[in-house]
Amino acid sequence: MDTLGVFMLLILLFFQWTAALAPEEITWTYTGLVGQSEWSEYFPDCGGTSQSPVDVITTQAKYDPSLIPVTPLGYSQHRNQPFTMYNNGHTVVIELPEWMGLEGLPWLFTAVQMHLHWGNDGPSPGGSEHTINGLSADAELHVVHYNSELYPNMSAAMTQKDGLAVLGILIVTGEETNPAFNNILNYLSRIRHADQKAFIPAFDVQSLLPEDLGRYYRYNGSLTTPPCHQSVIWTLFHERVQISVAQLLKLEKLLYSSKAEEPYRMLLQDNYRATQPLNHRVIFTSFSAESGKELSSGEVTAIVIGVMCGCVGLAVIVRFIVKTIRTNDSEKEKEKKQDMAMNSTSEAEKKEEPSLSPQSVP
Repeated sequence: MDTLGVFMLLILLFFQWTAALAPEEITWTYTGLVGQSEWSEYFPDCGGTSQSPVDVITTQAKYDPSLIPVTPLGYSQHRNQPFTMYNNGHTVVIELPEWMGLEGLPWLFTAVQMHLHWGNDGPSPGGSEHTINGLSADAELHVVHYNSELYPNMSAAMTQKDGLAVLGILIVTGEETNPAFNNILNYLSRIRHADQKAFIPAFDVQSLLPEDLGRYYRYNGSLTTPPCHQSVIWTLFHERVQISVAQLLKLEKLLYSSKAEEPYRMLLQDNYRATQPLNHRVIFTSFSAESGKELSSGEVTAIVIGVMCGCVGLAVIVRFIVKTIRTNDSEKEKEKKQDMAMNSTSEAEKKEEPSLSPQSVP
């Protein structure tokens, strides 16, 4: 058999082998033989019409005044019990205790885990999974919950249309370090290789979230990794969270997608899925376009400078008016005194003038 024939036979055997595997046994990747462009061949839901992530076009989002702020439950109550953190070969996962949950949705949802997605080589055009008006952030945090009112556990809920609720937090880089994220990043060296686990000190999970939980985008979508079940109610916050460039580089440079015993180490990078078609889905927003307008740092600086200049100008005008009033009052007082002095002089002159009697006339 010639070389081409052997090669074709190997390809055929490979596809027969992968087809015989159960979905959970298939090793998928973001690029490669079972990369995201091939996910739907092995995980049918990945080819569905309600996939995530998506690009949020703000001008097409529909304002829904009934959307209330989401309310984290127990996020700050870690009870000093350590969290389990592990490298699953695709991301870093932090398991969350069952007393943490989420209100503000049609049902009560119980927290399960949170994980991150990122790019490579620092701030770059990619990193987050969701995008806003075509623009990505540097990374993205997902906090995963299951519908504990309707289903007994995560496994049962994840295949149901209303089974999961995921919070999406877009992460950008800036000059300041975000202490909250150090609760994760400082321990990544313990789980550098795939399948490694470690206990880390418990911390306030809510400190990872943006301050404004009332402005967000809501839509029905899916898990962003295989098996891509279309069971997620997504809440993507409008406000972004900031970390430093050094913190982002820790995330991008410390972890491997390969196992410790494997001879070749592969950095765990670019673990984000490309945005998927909306397919006539509607993205709702909890805030109107006017209330959701976000000012840039330059615009904020310009406004502050403008207000300060306005205050200074107003102070100068007030001072000028007060000075003018005082000057006018002073001049009027001076004129009044001069008039009084002149009147006094006239009266005195009248008294000193001699009067003529009839006898004095010749």
